[in-house]
Amino acid sequence: MAAGDRIGWWRGCVIYQIYPRSFQDTTGDGSGDLRGIANRLEHVASLGVDAIWLSPFFKSPMADMGYDVSDYCAVDPMFGGMEDFDALVAEAHRLGLKVIIDQVLSHSSDKHEWFVESRASRDNPKADWYVWADTKPDGGAPNNWLSVFGGPAWEWDSTRRQYYLHNFLASQPDLNFHNPEVQDALLETVRFWLERGVDGFRLDTVNYYVHDRWLRSNPPLASSVAGTNSETNTYLYQEHLFDKTQPENLVFLKRFRALLDEYEDRAAVGEIGDEGRSLQTLAAYTTGGDKLHMCYTFDLLGPQFSAAHVRGCVEAFEAAVSDGWVCWAFSNHDVVRHVSRWTRPGSDPDTVARFSIMLLSCLRGSICLYEGEELGLEEAELAFEDLRDPVGIRFWPGVNGRDGCRTPMVWEAGADNAGFSTGKPWLPIPASHRARAVDVQNADTASVLAFYRSMLALRRGHPALVGGSIRFLDAEDEILAFIREDGGEKLLCVFNFAEEPAYWPLPLDTGAVVAIDGGTGVVEEGQISLSAIGCFLGQLS
Repeated sequence: MAAGDRIGWWRGCVIYQIYPRSFQDTTGDGSGDLRGIANRLEHVASLGVDAIWLSPFFKSPMADMGYDVSDYCAVDPMFGGMEDFDALVAEAHRLGLKVIIDQVLSHSSDKHEWFVESRASRDNPKADWYVWADTKPDGGAPNNWLSVFGGPAWEWDSTRRQYYLHNFLASQPDLNFHNPEVQDALLETVRFWLERGVDGFRLDTVNYYVHDRWLRSNPPLASSVAGTNSETNTYLYQEHLFDKTQPENLVFLKRFRALLDEYEDRAAVGEIGDEGRSLQTLAAYTTGGDKLHMCYTFDLLGPQFSAAHVRGCVEAFEAAVSDGWVCWAFSNHDVVRHVSRWTRPGSDPDTVARFSIMLLSCLRGSICLYEGEELGLEEAELAFEDLRDPVGIRFWPGVNGRDGCRTPMVWEAGADNAGFSTGKPWLPIPASHRARAVDVQNADTASVLAFYRSMLALRRGHPALVGGSIRFLDAEDEILAFIREDGGEKLLCVFNFAEEPAYWPLPLDTGAVVAIDGGTGVVEEGQISLSAIGCFLGQLS
């Protein structure tokens, strides 16, 4: 049953994230564009996904690759024009794909006309549209808040003779959500895109919208006090009690949902970055049917690759959320590609890629794929002089930044720049990626790409995987076992995270088990035999 045939197409859907600058260039300038995306959508549709998520394409100075918006209702010329966006939406809908766009509401670019006016004086109509604060008596910042991108979260402005808040770059000032006019203006930009036919929104840094109105300082983490904190980014030395995840945020999310509900069949997925509290925040933002439809966290976007970690994350979500919904992802534009994160020395990346998509397809929730993961692409290793990401440039060499997962898609192994562009790509294309190009894998029925297609088709064909319940079974060592069930369908899912073969004894009450194509495990003499980094999917009677 296709996702669009269910009540709420988003529940259990598969989303494919497109990073526009790296998908397909049609102008020869080395950067991808909206027309290029439209030209390649048949590949996306062939995977069997339900929706695409477009990372920002709005007008921007590109200090943070489009996450610094200078006009919420305009397409940046580097990506084309509004007619190109409309054509992309039309093509996506022709192919049966929903269109989700990235909304960056917590902050704007410092080049946005709202901020230009706000910083001009303390008494203009938009003076209170951003978060401004006086100095301490000694000229210091108002409090100890830190930027995710390094250093203080406060920047001195010599015109207003005040500090302004920026949770990210200094060129990304935070909007003041305590001002109702700001909320109204942002919601009107959301309405603009709803009227153009978008089906949903991915809300960037959704728990950063509202700050503590009293600007109270954050306490240090216990590990920081003890001197045992070894993080490379000082942002992770604080307990972020006051600079994000404030209770007033729920009020705005209800307003946002009410707007979406004015339109038929729209949905929103929020990005939550909330160290130590992410699942509790996800629960608060998705329960009740009056806020977000679903959220994702970074719990499965880190280096942990174990049965215990996956089970712990899923069970914590299930315990915290009654009627909310989660969107699981293993890779995106902000983290090292999961094939590189999870492939141990001496292991086969393709095996990890197949294992990962089978696991992701079997988890309860919606799922999000990141462009290139269907090819099994590994993280690109770039030289410092090739970096474009401000995070990588600032923290090099301790942190390589995010460019390694943002390199262009590889379409044709033998073409110039792998078919991405006729000009020099904005980021280098690794030679190793060419061998994994789409045209190469399309011709190989045993490729990672073929396996992705078969797994997503399998997921769509089993209601228990799309929207059924999940129940974990006892398992030792690196075995993860659970049952997905919906109506009369009951599926057994077993995964071996270890580097050596393993056996898992079937519980006495499981009944007969019939293997379903896709996994590498087999049923023999009352147990499941699993290969190293192997998986099993079976039908229970």
